[in-house]
Amino acid sequence: MQKRTHVYFMPGMAAAPTIFENLILPAEKYETHLLEWVIPETDESLEDYSKRMLQFIKHENIVLIGVSFGGVIVQEMAKFLDLQRLIIISSVKCTHELPPRMKFAARTGLFRIVPTSLANYVDHFEKYAIGPFLKKRAKLYKQYISITDKQYLDWSIKQMVSWKCEKPDEKVIHIHGDQDEVFPVKNIDNAIIVKDGTHIMVVNRFRWFNENLPGIIETGKLIKRT
Repeated sequence: MQKRTHVYFMPGMAAAPTIFENLILPAEKYETHLLEWVIPETDESLEDYSKRMLQFIKHENIVLIGVSFGGVIVQEMAKFLDLQRLIIISSVKCTHELPPRMKFAARTGLFRIVPTSLANYVDHFEKYAIGPFLKKRAKLYKQYISITDKQYLDWSIKQMVSWKCEKPDEKVIHIHGDQDEVFPVKNIDNAIIVKDGTHIMVVNRFRWFNENLPGIIETGKLIKRT
């Protein structure tokens, strides 16, 4: 019997593991594990937080996959693990891939004025959203946002915009949408580009991942279909 590969998934900022609910890897080859956010300690560093997340890794030679800010976390976790594969989705590999607005927010401290306490009112967004697009987006937020804790959100935003990484880990496999509105593709280098993929493509383009992710895990690249 073939030994199965353990694949760990880390969701994006404040998101629940349910963002991966439609991702299906062949059960005979892979066993999936969904990581969840924990509330950071006061003034906890990104490195210390990432080390703390290691307690949830129960296997060796795993595949570690992270989305958005979760992609940053798994890259930090990878410094202390021997991995079979490290994959980030809708994320960045280093500081230079952050959009200018985030770099500006980090330099000026403007990230501190983001009203993160409004996350407690996520249930109201769907009720008062105007227009089909906003209603659909509000419904997605309500369905997939799991953490509205202000301390967590303040910490996460600070860590995201202030992430210090001068040289990307060469082992990172980067999957990115060409319509990503959070991390524009023009700032991204050396990625597998998903046509019409947005920042939430792991949710609304799950069929692409179901079709292509096994090959990416096995080979580290997108296998062209003939």
